[in-house]
Amino acid sequence: MLQVKGETSTNKLIILFVFDKMETALSEKILVDICCSSNDWLNYMDCVSLLRKLLDDGFLCAVPGDDEPLYTITPDGRESLANFYINIPKSIREEISLFIKKNIARFKKKQECKADYYQNKDGTYTVFLKILAPVQPMLELKFVVPDKKTANNIYKKWEDKASELYSVIYETLVD
Repeated sequence: MLQVKGETSTNKLIILFVFDKMETALSEKILVDICCSSNDWLNYMDCVSLLRKLLDDGFLCAVPGDDEPLYTITPDGRESLANFYINIPKSIREEISLFIKKNIARFKKKQECKADYYQNKDGTYTVFLKILAPVQPMLELKFVVPDKKTANNIYKKWEDKASELYSVIYETLVD
């Protein structure tokens, strides 16, 4: 899809529309991924710049995140979107709606499941795994593995396995 070049107000509305359709707070990284990397709705510089302007204007607000700030649409942002929704070309609205419908679970999972690892002094690796919820982490795991290959393998699998593992742990401990 072609970007709407030179249409700052339309591009702001596109960002508000993405937040509205996602129905959750988003990190800057996820917003850029949705609008710039996965699609051609905005270029990177416009996306980041307009995010800041929307924050300054009160149409978006920051909410505390675990590792990075998350942003969400404000009531003023929703009102502005409702009033000027028609200024977003229908083809772009439809493309955004379809993309988000198909990918919402993937982006939420990417944002909610965090993993990291580092090497210890003895040559082993410590792996950190988290499932984040809006208010506080739902699950945090920290364990030691013998080598980098194992740590990296866990790191790569975490996003896909997190909810399954959470269910198993919860059911095991609550029974």
